[in-house]
Amino acid sequence: ATLIFNRPEKKNALSPELLLKLHLVLKEWRERDDIRVVVVTGGRGHPFSSGFDIAAIPTDLTPEMAEILKEHNPLELCLTSIKNFPYPTIAMIDGYVYGAGLNLAMCCDIRIGADDIRAGMPPAKLGLVYHPGGIRQFMEVIGIARTRELFLAARTYRGTEVKRMGLVDYLVPPSELEETTAGLAAEIAANAPLSLKGTKRIINMMGDFPALGEDDLRDCLLYTSD
Repeated sequence: ATLIFNRPEKKNALSPELLLKLHLVLKEWRERDDIRVVVVTGGRGHPFSSGFDIAAIPTDLTPEMAEILKEHNPLELCLTSIKNFPYPTIAMIDGYVYGAGLNLAMCCDIRIGADDIRAGMPPAKLGLVYHPGGIRQFMEVIGIARTRELFLAARTYRGTEVKRMGLVDYLVPPSELEETTAGLAAEIAANAPLSLKGTKRIINMMGDFPALGEDDLRDCLLYTSD
């Protein structure tokens, strides 16, 4: 399945409303067994995301969305939903990706970018301190040293620099981005579903708790044998 951000007029900035919709769609898809891979993208020819839309005010919330918003931070809720989706997720990145949009991409299992993309984390230039959970997600993917550089320098990385920093796994010509992503998604989806779910669950648990106890390991084995 494919999730496409649809705010081209706002450079695909992540509004609270959009984040809640993404969370609810992923929640629904979790219950389906026919979706084995989710691709997240800004859409053909559009940037992945310019970051969090601080100025956006939710105007078209359903009662369910309004209730969720009372108790949860929509950004953290969406990031958790992507990271913990039971099957693999792929971020297909075109144009550029900044701030919370880059954080969202880092929560995906695999990131594929066009070879001319730009990426960065600008909070230090804006006088902001990014939330600890988000910084930890970067550390899990690119390590402490690169996370320090990414946040403290607040640079914009371009092309091969993005891959050097570990922010993407693959760089391909823009004309090959969709085909490459679709090919990898199909290859993953053809694998055994219980293996995909069990392996991803173990990897996430190891990331959250590097030293798993015997009970945790037993739970993983039981899960993969169901």
